[in-house]
Amino acid sequence: MFRTPQVILFSADVPRAVRFYSRLGFTETFRVPVEGDPIHIDLVLDGYKIGVASVASTRDDHGLDPVPEGQRAAVILWTDDTAAAYAEITATGAPALAAPHEWLGRLLIAWTADPDGNPIQIVQPL
Repeated sequence: MFRTPQVILFSADVPRAVRFYSRLGFTETFRVPVEGDPIHIDLVLDGYKIGVASVASTRDDHGLDPVPEGQRAAVILWTDDTAAAYAEITATGAPALAAPHEWLGRLLIAWTADPDGNPIQIVQPL
């Protein structure tokens, strides 16, 4: 019945959000409109797809009332080196929400956020 799930993040500035995720290794797979200011862009990394949708377009085109900022969902990124990834992302201006710390005795986790405030969890197995 269902297939190919993905998460859509709402953004007041779609190009800014896409630049952020592109720096993390995501690549663009879909854009509307094809030329001009985008209202929706899909990105993929290692088979994981996220979309970034314009808050204004979501309101105007679909009649929804998305919350444009805050901790509504989290993007989880697995890595081989949480500390190095966290240092690199925060050095480029992403906020430092929680420094790398051990969790459950088997994971090393750190938290930052994208430009719209969506938390990004960086995690590795210990």
